Amino acid sequence: MKISEIELYHVSVPLKHTFWPTWIPGYPQTHNRFTLIRITTDEGIEGYSAGTAMGAERQGLGDLLGGYLIGADPTDIGRIQGLLKQAGFLGWRNFWIEPACWDIAGKAQGKPVYELLGGEARPVEVYCSFGELHEPGRRVEELLAMRERGFRTFKLRVKAAEFKDDVRLIQEVRKGVGDGPLIGVDANQGWLVSIVDRLPAWDLQRASDFARACADHGIEWLEEPLDWHDYDGLAALKKISPVKISGAELNHGWDEIKIMFEKDCFHVYQPDATFAGGIAQVRQVIEACHERDRLFSPHTWTNGIGFYVNWNMVLADKANRLPLEYPLEEPSWVPQFREGIIEPIVPDQNAMLQPFRRPGLGFEIDGKLLRKYGKRFYRITGRSLAFKVIREKGLKTALALKKRKEGHGQR
Repeated sequence: MKISEIELYHVSVPLKHTFWPTWIPGYPQTHNRFTLIRITTDEGIEGYSAGTAMGAERQGLGDLLGGYLIGADPTDIGRIQGLLKQAGFLGWRNFWIEPACWDIAGKAQGKPVYELLGGEARPVEVYCSFGELHEPGRRVEELLAMRERGFRTFKLRVKAAEFKDDVRLIQEVRKGVGDGPLIGVDANQGWLVSIVDRLPAWDLQRASDFARACADHGIEWLEEPLDWHDYDGLAALKKISPVKISGAELNHGWDEIKIMFEKDCFHVYQPDATFAGGIAQVRQVIEACHERDRLFSPHTWTNGIGFYVNWNMVLADKANRLPLEYPLEEPSWVPQFREGIIEPIVPDQNAMLQPFRRPGLGFEIDGKLLRKYGKRFYRITGRSLAFKVIREKGLKTALALKKRKEGHGQR
């Protein structure tokens, strides 16, 4: 099987209400934007994946990818991983593309990706992961309303300039909701962004003090409390923290996360397969969690396609019984706009998602919605790639390159 065509789309889904994400404090998000890739094989099988986007920043990605992926076997995941890593040396982080090849592999075998990974169909509980910073009284009301809808576990955000205000939030929320709900807190310090509001980066002292405050108020885990490359600081924090420390959501795959295991940085590892090395490298993280008695619970705050990718990872991990992150901030970040071009993902009244059994990653693209919200900005086939090389390099050089690649057994 060979990749015969690659298409790239900008997808921009307007939100009905403005979303104010804590990870970009002060920044109003009015659209859910992502880059969609469709990979087609010479057997007519299509695979999809998506990478989050601020706008049209990947405009030149297709020119880079064509020479790497056209003609490659999408089911040779090791080779695909290598090609995407090499392309990353010259351009963008590209591992969000790798799940599209798993999508093809699953469809070719008539199995969901989680089955290819050794998993099985089962219901999965989800937790309500809020995305904005709200005043404690308002958040208490929202949390209690979500509890009535079946959610048992929640994640809050903290992002105050002053330490005391972060503590006040968790203190008042816990007092307002009682001891019943399980609560985690995301500090969003792993990859601090200050496009608009400038807030201080936490140091080990502040993270340690806040971890103790979390324990005092019945918080289960503290997420991303320090910079994602502060391996020594994270390891020191984990050693003394009275609550679970989690992270590694956007780290650059196994090359970085293995250092976190070596230094013992986290109780809970949260790599998102659309960022942290793709499905194959996140599978390595799951295996390492089993070997080292650590927990796995992936980050899912991207879009509906990204959610499916990471849902597959949880289903692939038979031992995993932690609730899966379910991004939700009403009225702005809701399933209809979060998913955009696929069917909304909605848990039942007990906050459970029933397993999907469709082959591949499990979702189906709604062509009508893709035409409404998406704009194709790149398409390449084997034929058009050949003409492109001839135009740019000349016929003689193009034929020499083709012969040389074939002589090395590539593709």
